[in-house]
Amino acid sequence: MTKLGNVTPILRIFDVAKAHEFYVGFLGFTIDWEHRFDDNAPLYVGISRDACVLHLSEHHGDGTPGSTVRIRTQDVAGLHQELIGKRYRFARPGLEHTPWQTREVTVADPFGNRLTFWEEADGQGAEAEPAS
Repeated sequence: MTKLGNVTPILRIFDVAKAHEFYVGFLGFTIDWEHRFDDNAPLYVGISRDACVLHLSEHHGDGTPGSTVRIRTQDVAGLHQELIGKRYRFARPGLEHTPWQTREVTVADPFGNRLTFWEEADGQGAEAEPAS
């Protein structure tokens, strides 16, 4: 049977400095690479933190502002404390215990995209396998 691999969401951005401030400064991602066709072309960038890989794009038609991405996380309470400790002026996310038995931290980027970091309420996070 054919196996599928990882998913790499493409999120639309409109301001490179704001994207760096949010994704690198606040969320702790690392810039893996950047691409422009020329100095006056839109930016396309790959970022990562641990096994989570995202692409950010200024290109018209790449991604839709207002998208939501769910990111399975190990120790979401620790991530919550890390983010709150940064005192980022545009986001102070809460830690939600959901009726569907997860713990979640949701943040909105400066472009209207939402990232929900989650783990199962029993502590299963990045290492948990989806049910068959």
